[in-house]
Amino acid sequence: MIEFADIAQRITDVPLRRGRRIIAVAGPPASGKSYLAKKLSARIPHACVVPMDGFHHSNDHLQARGLLSRKGAPETFDVAGLVSLSERMRHAGEVPFPTFDRARDCVVPNGGCLRASDTTVLVEGNYLLFDAPPWDGLAKLWDFGIVLDVPLAELRNRLLKRWLDLGYDSDAAVKKAEENDLPNARLVNSKLLPADMVLSG
Repeated sequence: MIEFADIAQRITDVPLRRGRRIIAVAGPPASGKSYLAKKLSARIPHACVVPMDGFHHSNDHLQARGLLSRKGAPETFDVAGLVSLSERMRHAGEVPFPTFDRARDCVVPNGGCLRASDTTVLVEGNYLLFDAPPWDGLAKLWDFGIVLDVPLAELRNRLLKRWLDLGYDSDAAVKKAEENDLPNARLVNSKLLPADMVLSG
């Protein structure tokens, strides 16, 4: 079994480019990306976690395009904004970035900030190694890629718990998991680019 310390060491062995290393932590919804990134950031000096969820399009934007019920699908994110941020992060210096408030279901502009002293950036999100345009253009921005591989049955359990914990009733939680999250999970798993590390379970 790979320990957090082993993964952290693999990452710190990755050479810096222009003063930083940018690590992609990818995988389907509820696979544990945020948890892993947070654990690693606590073990790696001068590390910062940047969530891809900060690039969700607004609910108004999605509603106008008939995409609100598909929130979390590839077409519901601002990919250009993510690319622009990732390119800015490559250069040393302070870089603000958006985060996502799941309880309020909205983006928080400038919710986080990459400090000038940060040398390791852990970007976590579903589609960071997704083999379909325009997402496939992101791969060249990462110095190291990690994929989380979790069985669909376990993802379903975690997703149901997520929505129940956020106050959804049982029927609504099942609907969100079955009609949106799990289709997105299957899509992610079907179009993954090669990763430097795959973590199972």
